[in-house]
Amino acid sequence: MSGVQSIQRAFLVLQRLASQPMGVTQLAESADLPKSTVARLLKTLEMEGAVERVDESGRYRIGPGLATLAGASSTALDLIGQVRPHLVQLADETGEDAGLSVPDGYKMHYIDQADSENAVQVRDWTGELAPMHAVPSGLVVLAHWPEAALERFLRRPLDAYTPSTMTDPEQLRTRLGRIRTDGHAWVFEEFAEGINSVAAPILDRRGRPRGAIHVHGPAYRFPPEGEDDRVAGLVTERAAVIAEQLAALQTR
Repeated sequence: MSGVQSIQRAFLVLQRLASQPMGVTQLAESADLPKSTVARLLKTLEMEGAVERVDESGRYRIGPGLATLAGASSTALDLIGQVRPHLVQLADETGEDAGLSVPDGYKMHYIDQADSENAVQVRDWTGELAPMHAVPSGLVVLAHWPEAALERFLRRPLDAYTPSTMTDPEQLRTRLGRIRTDGHAWVFEEFAEGINSVAAPILDRRGRPRGAIHVHGPAYRFPPEGEDDRVAGLVTERAAVIAEQLAALQTR
């Protein structure tokens, strides 16, 4: 199957699922495609978060990744406008770069960054995608996912990006419980060697994560010795202020 044909067939599958949840057989008949092709496409789409299983019956529906993508442009612009001043303030307060990211399927999409004035900076991650389990912004989002969605995520293969990446599902589940309690997550060289980062979620009124803000810096200086709690507190407090502002805008 050619690349173009695969895209066309995947889009056809998504169009059919947009109308109602379907199993492989029903979907194959509706799209007039071989069952083996549909099964293969669904497996790939599920890995990317574009579709998800409804229940144990084997039916599929449109997944969170596609729903996020559909509203990503307007949501991203709205968030950037509201969050940007807070990123600038965090960069000034911590002396390190501060960023904003939003969920994109099973990854985090970095959509803005405020650079610090430090002469030695970490690269700008704006526009990049990062796996949720390996970055603090992804961990704080996962910590607030419904149990069923989290279970589907943890059943997937979790890649290691450095020797420090946590990939064991049970260890991650325990970690996410602590993150829900703490309100923030630290990652020490788990996605990229030499980089440490801390993040906090931006939650809506129902406690669902709209995105996350983070601060990252070179591991040799960030966080400053003995200042983990202070830095995490700054990020967590700023995320709460952002959440309040966004909620207020929605009620106008």
